[in-house]
Amino acid sequence: MKAQDIMTQNVICVEIDERLPKVRQIMEMHGFHHLPVIEKGKLVGIISDRDLLRLISPFINSVSEQPRDLDTLNRAAHQVMTRQPITVNAETSVKDIITWFKRVDISCLPVTDKDDHVIGIISWRDLLSHATFAS
Repeated sequence: MKAQDIMTQNVICVEIDERLPKVRQIMEMHGFHHLPVIEKGKLVGIISDRDLLRLISPFINSVSEQPRDLDTLNRAAHQVMTRQPITVNAETSVKDIITWFKRVDISCLPVTDKDDHVIGIISWRDLLSHATFAS
């Protein structure tokens, strides 16, 4: 089995200058945990829900909200994304994908073509949903 067999296709991406409120909205609306960041159609980074939790003030929309809390929302995707994410191509074996997940502390792998365009994404959930277990 290869990446192309288990990847989620038609991936929604955000541009490098997209602001965090829009990034958060997209992730919440679709139930995403990862969002690829592109520039001129090419993958340049990835943002996880953990990145947003770590960076966006928990006091937003609360009685304790301060101007500095709102400032956390003014950041652009490129300011919080993980740059140069590990990627795989459509022909990468599932065995190699599992090796990446075990070797590096990541929970998704963008699938890119030879020109660094995002053609899919694989999360550990995709691996589990396609796993076959011998009985």
